[in-house]
Amino acid sequence: MNRFRDRRDAGRRLGARLDRFRGRDVIVLGLPRGGVPVAAEVAAMLDAPLDVILVRKLGLPFQPEVAMGAIAEGGIRYLDQDLIRNCGVTDPELAEVEAAEWRVLEAREAALRPGRRRLALAGRTVIIVDDGIATGATARVACRAARDLGAAHIVLAAPVASGDTLATIVEADEIVCVSTPTVFRAVGEHYEHFGQTTDAEVVAALDEAVSRISGRHPEGRRP
Repeated sequence: MNRFRDRRDAGRRLGARLDRFRGRDVIVLGLPRGGVPVAAEVAAMLDAPLDVILVRKLGLPFQPEVAMGAIAEGGIRYLDQDLIRNCGVTDPELAEVEAAEWRVLEAREAALRPGRRRLALAGRTVIIVDDGIATGATARVACRAARDLGAAHIVLAAPVASGDTLATIVEADEIVCVSTPTVFRAVGEHYEHFGQTTDAEVVAALDEAVSRISGRHPEGRRP
């Protein structure tokens, strides 16, 4: 099994696969929280701006770890209608889960972007990064959100992913992945250290990226 030491190691190895984007007009977006340390390494290697794209999984009411869909900033939603139907999820149950996750998403935006506006994506190449792709629900809705926000070209990137899942993702213009193991059960199995990322770590990564870009543009202009 191709394992990563931690998310930073995974980000460096993923960044090497994305080197062709160095010096180009790209924005790197990390999926909070675990995708942000990976994205931060990628952004640093490409010397690109870093932001988050806020997505929340919609878990089954009786099995929250299983995604029946996802929502993203900008009012974007994706639903796995086959799973919802097969599991007998009712409209009121779906509405309750979705309302709760919208509240969390709004709170997360306030926590992760304190006093900071979302980077403009219109006309840009956007690299969306997560620490791994299992069901693909959050990845798909993130790509849809980026497209809705005007991204011209979307690259979905992850250190590890289920090959079967990647074959179903049509929302990205291209997909870059370091490892697609034949047997894929959980993202964490492919890391030696896979601790939970905190909001404070996400904010620190975003602040560091702003300082890096500001150093390149001393007048304070954002790319």
